[in-house]
Amino acid sequence: MDVKISVIGAGSAVFSLTLIRGLCTSECLEGSTVSLMDIDEERLSAAYALLRRYAEELGVRLKVEKTMDRRESLRDADFVINTALAAGHHRLREGWRVARSMGYRHGGSLHVMHDEAFWINFYQFRLFESILEDMLDVCPDAWYVQLANPVLASITYLGRKYPEAKIVGLCHGFMGAYRLADALGLERSRVSFEAIGVNHFIWLTSFRYNGEDAYPLIDEWLEREASRYWERCPPSDPLGPKAFDLYKRLGLFPVGDTCTPGGGSWPHWYHLDDETERRWREDPSGWWEGYFKWVSRRVEELLSMARDPSIKVTERLPPHEREGLVIPLIESLACGRKRVLQVNILNRGALIPGIPQDFAVELPALVSSRGVQGIQTSGLPRRITAYILRDRVAPVEVELEAYESGDRELLVQLVMMDPWTRSREQAERLVEGILSLPYHEEMRKHYR
Repeated sequence: MDVKISVIGAGSAVFSLTLIRGLCTSECLEGSTVSLMDIDEERLSAAYALLRRYAEELGVRLKVEKTMDRRESLRDADFVINTALAAGHHRLREGWRVARSMGYRHGGSLHVMHDEAFWINFYQFRLFESILEDMLDVCPDAWYVQLANPVLASITYLGRKYPEAKIVGLCHGFMGAYRLADALGLERSRVSFEAIGVNHFIWLTSFRYNGEDAYPLIDEWLEREASRYWERCPPSDPLGPKAFDLYKRLGLFPVGDTCTPGGGSWPHWYHLDDETERRWREDPSGWWEGYFKWVSRRVEELLSMARDPSIKVTERLPPHEREGLVIPLIESLACGRKRVLQVNILNRGALIPGIPQDFAVELPALVSSRGVQGIQTSGLPRRITAYILRDRVAPVEVELEAYESGDRELLVQLVMMDPWTRSREQAERLVEGILSLPYHEEMRKHYR
């Protein structure tokens, strides 16, 4: 297939190994050009070496390139995959340290004590926008595939500002429906479902097994098996007691990162203090520490495999364990293989009623050579839609207006929407504390 795929942030510890396997196990994409781009030369070279070795071990024809020049990578691209993090985890954690000293904690804190904190998103918006503008200049017909967070805010922002661009966001959170099926002892091949909402806030509106409603199986498991599962599952598990309590109260099951630390540990009332967290088997702070350690191990795994040519990459990354949405998406768009895939796109045509039409939603879509066509849904219960509007739509709108205008007052207003903010003075101190960190000069100048 004569397709060029540009991967921005190719040295990403989270995405690179999955992409390497996916690219090399796609018959449709054999013969494609893969251009890897990153500003970290060591990790870029590692990803380049592993992709070439993986292809050689499988006997797959791929033209693999590497570059630290983004426009060179974008030249003649058909697909641009963005996995990049502009501001590293050290900036995120330093900001959290400042916030903790002022009374903030994990749990429903979506723009402070989360990896989509406003000081991280600022640099991400800057990066994403510059990539889109380069694409419109260098490869205007290419698809832009957003993997890096914040997916919700960025698809909303970029989709509005660049309506001529072909933009889609992907997230793995919907796979939580299969994890639920595994816990219930169901065969994945016989499970069908619909999970909709906005990124990191999706709900199981349909869950079927062998064509029949499987929600009664959830109720049965909750009554008979849940307590034993909770005795052995780790804290902040996506199938922990918190998720099932939300299901009982709101009527639908929260999928993936909807209520886990990866999605901001919504809602905050399960995290009021350490004792409350222990009662609900929640520990988002410990979860994040484990995540950062996992990322470090993943980086070392990437680098050590690249350094040691005696390692057979296909043994470390078995070809049959293919996962993720990126390769199926590209196959469907480039090769005309029709599929229904979970995507993040603007809510044009009220695909999910009750959510603003120019706001990004997550839902199933028909993907083919004709593009990405969102599938109309019946929406969510009003009680859940209300939480989406309050806790997701409203803060993102304020954040984007603050970013576009450079108005520091709006940044303070965003922080005042956080559930752990108790006063305007506290919000102002946090904003000033973050902006005063030595590496935020660009952000200080932006927010006048």
